[in-house]
Amino acid sequence: MPGHEAPADAAPSPLPAETALPSSAPGAAGSGTPTLAHPFRGSPALAWGDGADAIELPRAEAVGGLGADDVALALRRTKDFLIATNLDPAVLQGAQPTAAMALLDPKQPGTLPRLRRSLSDPDRDHDPLNLVTRFDPAEVRPAGDTVKVRGHMTFAAGQPGQVRVHADYTFVYPLVRAGAGADDDAPVARTVVRRELTMNLVDPARWKATPGKLAIERYSSDTYNNECDVHDGYAHPVFPGTGPTGAPATGAAVDPYDRSRSLEGLKPDGCGVVTRT
Repeated sequence: MPGHEAPADAAPSPLPAETALPSSAPGAAGSGTPTLAHPFRGSPALAWGDGADAIELPRAEAVGGLGADDVALALRRTKDFLIATNLDPAVLQGAQPTAAMALLDPKQPGTLPRLRRSLSDPDRDHDPLNLVTRFDPAEVRPAGDTVKVRGHMTFAAGQPGQVRVHADYTFVYPLVRAGAGADDDAPVARTVVRRELTMNLVDPARWKATPGKLAIERYSSDTYNNECDVHDGYAHPVFPGTGPTGAPATGAAVDPYDRSRSLEGLKPDGCGVVTRT
């Protein structure tokens, strides 16, 4: 009825915080086409948290010979890194992730040079999307100010004098074409990015490290609804009603909202097809 929100657009109850991988993928989340007014229509992410507030930190405790304050710092800095690489509005629209790079230890061999190389001259082997979410501002712009986020963070002792922080988060980005107007008829595409990241904070009295800086131990990621085999440093969403222009998809169908398995245990077989966005 005029003047009343459709039931499909009613806000669902927010999910409780995730503390471990779920046992299965989320169920169907209704139907309908996303719009500027309702960019998450038909997506399980409608019940997820918004932006940085959805990255909730566990209670810090002393581990590995480091005090609770050191662990709390490692957790905060890991959250800051996730925000700077996946939620910073300027970075999402193609800017350099300078805040993220400032969090990394310059004494960790190779990490910062590799990231800088991937940002300045990206290719298949040097892809900044492995760590940073960026879109080409000449091609797309965010459909609103909200990015939906779901995941969890844990920590454990590493070697003596080290704490290892593991983060596993999925980010959902609604986008419209760069030239789209403000009307609600502009088609909306959603690109989904999942990241797993293990960071170390170490005691500089026992290890060669810069106080308060993070070292990346390992990372993995997958970007869904993104053109295949395009390695120009940006994600390129495919919009409803259009076909991909990159290489044809040859991999298996994948549900980007399925967080029931670790990315580290998955072996992608080519560029796959998403079952939903």
